[in-house]
This record gives sequence, structure tokens and C-alpha cells, in this order.
Amino acid sequence: MSKKFNLYIVRHGQTYFNIFNKLQGWANSPLTKNGIAGAKVTGKKLANTKFVAAYCSDTTRAEVTLNIILHENKVSHNVKPISSMLFREEFYGYYEGGDVNNTWYLAGAPHGLPTFKDIVKKYSIGKAKDYLKEADPFHMAENNADYWRRWDKAFQLIRSNPKIHDGDNVLLISHGNSVLSMVERFGNGKYDVTKRPANGSLTKLLVSDHGAKVTGYNIK
Repeated sequence: MSKKFNLYIVRHGQTYFNIFNKLQGWANSPLTKNGIAGAKVTGKKLANTKFVAAYCSDTTRAEVTLNIILHENKVSHNVKPISSMLFREEFYGYYEGGDVNNTWYLAGAPHGLPTFKDIVKKYSIGKAKDYLKEADPFHMAENNADYWRRWDKAFQLIRSNPKIHDGDNVLLISHGNSVLSMVERFGNGKYDVTKRPANGSLTKLLVSDHGAKVTGYNIK
């Protein structure tokens, strides 16, 4: 029997790398005081939303955000957080920890597109991933195919959870470019993916056995 469930996707709280404008894909930096406070605010907004399962990447910024939100929740009982590398942000390879603007210049400028926004406006977020792997001297950064091969497994991990039934709510703590990537893929062009989701913001997907649809983006 097919099922549809609501996936509440929250971008992790503000980190030091966010302040320093550095790429943090598989690299990590801690939440700032504002990041912790922001996660608590998000948690209070979702305090009366009952979740049957909760997921995050295995980075501390995602795990801490998830624990804060679950701590604030009043109706989700006995939900054990599930962390996995499958839910990690895009892997930026050689450019992990690098300056955001400089990195996307190196990736896009050879194609006449000197900013991330320029690449996305002309092509897509997927093309930006492809350009970054091309620019990486080690070619270890994830291109679009690499990224979605991993994230398709992540979605399957959620779908296969026997505790999730039709109409249930599931929580996922995610990352900036991952949220954008999901909105680009499942948003049917209805949302501006050149605008980054705020830390602690909510994006909602209606997930079925074989697909997904964005029902809300960057809700603060």
C-alpha cells in the first residue's frame, strides 16, 4: 500500500563557517550562540508538531540542531534521532573550507559565469556541482550525478522506515545547498533557488513512494 508523508526539512543553525563565508560540505564548524538560539526558536515553532521519525547528517551542526528541536518538542515521544552520512551536504572536495565567493568564481568564471547565482540563473544548481568537480584539481568534489546517487539512497532510507505511515510527519535537519537542490528537483520551478534558505528555516516536502513535491520553502 502506497503512503505519503510530510517531510519537515530544517536548515541547521548558524555556524562559524556561515559567518566567515566559508564552504562547509563534509567539513564542519560548531553552531554559534545565535545558531543555538535560532534552533531553539525553530524548535518552539514546531513544538506541537508530532514527528514519528527524525533524521540528520552525521555532522555535529546537524546533530546539535536536531537534538535542540526535539528537546523543545512536546508531542513527539520516544523519537530516536537517526544520523547518516547519506544526508550530508554536497562534498566540495579540494574547496572544503574555502571562501564561498572565490570558490564559485574559480568554478564558474571559465564558463563566463563568475558567481554561483550566475551559474544557477543560466543553468541549474546541478550544473554548478558539475562545474565545481571540473575545477577541483583532485576531482573529488561531488558532481550532480554523484550527489543524487547518494541522496536517492537517503530518501530510500526514510521511505523504508516501517514506523512511517500515510499522513505522518518526519523531521530532517539538512544543509543550505542540499535544501536548494531538493527544491530545484522537486519544486517544479515554483521557487527561486538563487535565494538561499535561512539558517533554522523550514522547507516542506510531500513525499510518496516514488517521488516528492515541495509544499513550502524557506519558511521562517
